[in-house]
Amino acid sequence: MKSGFYLLLPVLMILSGCSTKTSSKTYKADVVVYGGTSSAVTTAVQVKRMGKSVIIVSPDKHLGGLSSSGLGFTDTGNKAVIGGLAREFYHLLYQHYMKPESWKWQKQSDYGNRGQGNPALDGENRTMWIFEPHTAEEAFEKMIEKNNIQVYRDEWLDRERGVSKKDGKITSIQTLSGKVFKARIFVDATYEGDLMAAAGVSYHTGREAGSVYGEEWNGVQVGDFPIKHHDFDGLKISPYIIPGDSTSGVLPRVSTKNPGARGEGDSRIQAYCYRLCLTKVEDNRVPFDRPSGYDSTQYELLVRIFNAGWRATFNKFDPIPNAKTDVNNHGPFSSDNIGMNYDYPDASYERRKEIINEHITYQKGLFYFIANDPRVPSDVRNEMKAWGYSKDEFTDNGNWPYNIYVREARRMMGEYVMTENDVLGKRKVPHSIGMGSYNLDSHNTQRYIKPDGFVENEGDIELSTKGPYQIDLGSIMPKREECRNLLVTVCVSSSHIAFGSIRMEPVFMILGQSAGTIASMALEKRKSIYDLSYDEIQAKLLSDGQVLNYKTN
Repeated sequence: MKSGFYLLLPVLMILSGCSTKTSSKTYKADVVVYGGTSSAVTTAVQVKRMGKSVIIVSPDKHLGGLSSSGLGFTDTGNKAVIGGLAREFYHLLYQHYMKPESWKWQKQSDYGNRGQGNPALDGENRTMWIFEPHTAEEAFEKMIEKNNIQVYRDEWLDRERGVSKKDGKITSIQTLSGKVFKARIFVDATYEGDLMAAAGVSYHTGREAGSVYGEEWNGVQVGDFPIKHHDFDGLKISPYIIPGDSTSGVLPRVSTKNPGARGEGDSRIQAYCYRLCLTKVEDNRVPFDRPSGYDSTQYELLVRIFNAGWRATFNKFDPIPNAKTDVNNHGPFSSDNIGMNYDYPDASYERRKEIINEHITYQKGLFYFIANDPRVPSDVRNEMKAWGYSKDEFTDNGNWPYNIYVREARRMMGEYVMTENDVLGKRKVPHSIGMGSYNLDSHNTQRYIKPDGFVENEGDIELSTKGPYQIDLGSIMPKREECRNLLVTVCVSSSHIAFGSIRMEPVFMILGQSAGTIASMALEKRKSIYDLSYDEIQAKLLSDGQVLNYKTN
């Protein structure tokens, strides 16, 4: 490993765990949870409440994953199916925002209280669904502190030599600092699935062909159909340096590769981005800075889109409390860094650092470009100049989010593979441990040149599930013969397109609680996680407020 790897920028919190310090200390618990996500927190809390010892080994310094890294305009779907610890988290946020002192930059009465289909601040159910990043982190820390959970932060799994197994079970994991963690059951609650992969569990990356699981919306999605978003929507934009001249070369961020045929499988994955927390409040605003490595030519395609009349730049500046935003990708050329993350799931820490650096340069450069480049229409440029980073967010990271939005990385191939047939209600799930309800939602995977010589995005799918659906117990369990004491709560066993719905933060919290329940019950009964009675699991989940079935009146 190169020594330069340890000289990490503060902004790269995702990689900050690679330390030259060594430690031979060994730590033991009934359950070890690897990850710093919202799912890691709910897993650990449930284990502790069921009377077992637990340790969180977190590569992140800040807990909560995307929920505390800018994704405050929560993708909830039907809120009625969010129960248990997930709902407890949103209740903590409600309690916070009911305090007058929590509204520093905006009066509560001036906040529009707009969520995703329901009120953000829900007095009837005492929940708050839309929130600031630092408030979410404080809520997770309260859950950790209240339950007296030990967290080892900035600890990165030694992915090459750090997993010890015996008789089909993990006996210990070791981090790059040299610490060893022993447990009877382990949980992988990372966005990347690093522990799962290092333990020899089967997984998939990229998109399966539609024929693999009998799915309509998996695989390559070239062609015209009515459910695409974030595309060029009829704009005829030339991708060539000299418009219309294919011999002149291709603009940056446009692929010249064959996109594939409809329904074919490939290795492409959903685009990543950072969910920025911006504000116009002058006393809390940090202007967009010109990033190191900035190259204005990277945004030439956007100039052509503006010149064609597109004006939806600010349509996903979603309002969160205190006059801030959760900014998401929107339109044909936006914060999604399409096609630049294909090797991220299996990449080394060093390579992931390079990918993350490139994403930061791209996205910081994008906002700086729109706010300052004279080629940007003045109405758009002036509007962007009024925005800036929120000074009171991510204060130890240059006001930049801690975590990149890993929408999809590895997906386990476990005891039960969730597919669109489960999500769309075409197949009955036998053993529900929680529910999802958000749209089938895949972001674009490539930007390519159509046969007519114009540019197009591909991979975006937004299709309603037409109601909540159940998630099967087997989707968080590896195949028994591969590892018998591991549960996976984020990189669950799922096809690409089904994961597009499952991959929501409330669902990760729900699955984390269910994993904590299963682990604790197995320890209590001195059984394998595979030998528990589903009836017993179901009864405990229901008694703890989980929603396993949904029926309309």
